[in-house]
Amino acid sequence: MKYWFKRKYRQIERVLDFLPIIWRGFDFDYRYAIDLFKYQLERTADFMESDKAMTVDANIRAKRIRTAIELLDKVYDEEYGIEYMDQLESKYGKSNFEFIETDKLDEKGEPYYKMVERYEKEYTVPELLEIETEKKHLMNLSSKKQQKAENLVWEFISHNIRGWWD
Repeated sequence: MKYWFKRKYRQIERVLDFLPIIWRGFDFDYRYAIDLFKYQLERTADFMESDKAMTVDANIRAKRIRTAIELLDKVYDEEYGIEYMDQLESKYGKSNFEFIETDKLDEKGEPYYKMVERYEKEYTVPELLEIETEKKHLMNLSSKKQQKAENLVWEFISHNIRGWWD
C-alpha cells in the first residue's frame, strides 16, 4: 500500500512537471510535439546522470541524449535552413522588407500592397536580379542542408533510443 501512494505522488509530480510544456502546446503545430519529446529526453538524461540510475554507462547514455537534444535544437530552430540569410547579408548588406501600396484596388476600393526587399546599399535593377538569383540558389542549398540535418538527427535518435533506458 505504501508503494501505491509513492507511485501516485510521483505520477502527480510528473504531471505537474509536464504541465507548462503541455499548456503552451497546440495540436496543429508539430514543433510542440518536438518540444515535448525534447523535454522528455532532458528528463531522461537528468535521471541517467543522477545517483538513481542503475545502468552501466548511464553517463555515456546521458551524453548521447544531450547530443540528440542539441541536434534537435539546431534542426528545429532552422539553423541550417536560414544560413543563406547570413551569407547574403555578409555579401550585400542588411535588408528589410517593406509593404508598398500598388495602383490596384480590391472590391472594397482598398489598395493592394506588395512586399519589397530593400537593402542598405542601393543596387541597380540588374544587380538586384543577380542578388535574387543568388538568393534562390543559396536558399536551395540551405534547404537541402536543413533536410539532411533533419534526417541525420532522426537516424541518430533511431540508432540510439533503445539504449536510453535504465
